[in-house]
Amino acid sequence: MVTLADAEATARLGAAIAPRLAPGEAVLLYGPLGMGKSTLARGLIRALTRPDEDVPSPTFTLVQFYQSEPPVAHFDLYRLTRAEEAAEIGLDEALDEGCAVIEWPERLGDDPAAWLGPDRLVIVLGEQGEGRVATVSGVGAWESKLMDLHV
Repeated sequence: MVTLADAEATARLGAAIAPRLAPGEAVLLYGPLGMGKSTLARGLIRALTRPDEDVPSPTFTLVQFYQSEPPVAHFDLYRLTRAEEAAEIGLDEALDEGCAVIEWPERLGDDPAAWLGPDRLVIVLGEQGEGRVATVSGVGAWESKLMDLHV
């Protein structure tokens, strides 16, 4: 569990994750509205691109693609009505070519793993006092990558 005192700490968690990402991997961001999912994604994307990268929330566009190494796609699935819509907006292609940061992955249905590769990082954001807390767990390659994650 990682304590996140403020938005800067949330962005730093994203930045700490960024250099560990590899093509085909997904970062799944769970948590209620306002918990910092977009802030964490912004920190991660800026660490892969440049510090002043414009990283709008893809709430209305559903996905934003960024040229980085590896390429990263930022998905906000909140407005999906069917899990199959994820394929229509390019989730498969994003994972074939790079990695994906996914807000509201529960919209992928009961088994999000069916849509994703074997290597996934799961972050659940929640409230803790005046700040936030992130529960971080990994599947596949992320089980070992988490051992050297320092925030």
